[in-house]
Amino acid sequence: MQTRLPLAIIEDQTPIRDMLHHYLGAQPEFECVLTAASMEDFFRQLPALGTPPALVLSDIGLPGRSGIEGLPLILARLPGAQVLMLSVYTDAARVFEAICAGAVGYLVKNTPLPVIKANLLEVAAGGSPMSPAVARHVLQAFRRQPPVAVAATAAARLTLREQEIVTAVEEGLSYKLIADAFGISLDTVKNHLRAVYRKLHINSKGELLALALKRQG
Repeated sequence: MQTRLPLAIIEDQTPIRDMLHHYLGAQPEFECVLTAASMEDFFRQLPALGTPPALVLSDIGLPGRSGIEGLPLILARLPGAQVLMLSVYTDAARVFEAICAGAVGYLVKNTPLPVIKANLLEVAAGGSPMSPAVARHVLQAFRRQPPVAVAATAAARLTLREQEIVTAVEEGLSYKLIADAFGISLDTVKNHLRAVYRKLHINSKGELLALALKRQG
């Protein structure tokens, strides 16, 4: 018998919270162990749970502490939990903020319920889903940015796509989110990064981020 995934829902609008609870709680893959109207409500209920949530579906615009502000606190209390954000906001800055705070994915609120279910299962399997509208905003933001100023000789000059991917890595996006944002495969992202490492004479993402810090310094 398949183990059901313990799920928590944090949403301040009662009709939306009830809809998510009713639909997702009826799915054989999930056990809805907690619903909360705010981050404060979530943390009040958490100690009484027999089974802590492995998945958290959270709104951003909450009363009191916002979803993004609450993210690090959730992960501190539940290190193994995966948090998927659900929001009306699609701007790239807010997406970056959520991802940097620890979210594994970002969906818009008009996402159909079956798609939310599929994305939660993708999160449980190690994926990082992002709504197409959000990915489009992220991609447009990358394209508006000036080319990444990497110190390089002519032989080490990066292509525009390589520069865009380096920027995405520096912003804290996972390889899966980068692939979704640019509409390319995960293997293509890795191939571009291998080319970047070769051109810059480095061997890892850590060294790439170190170069970024040196540039900023």
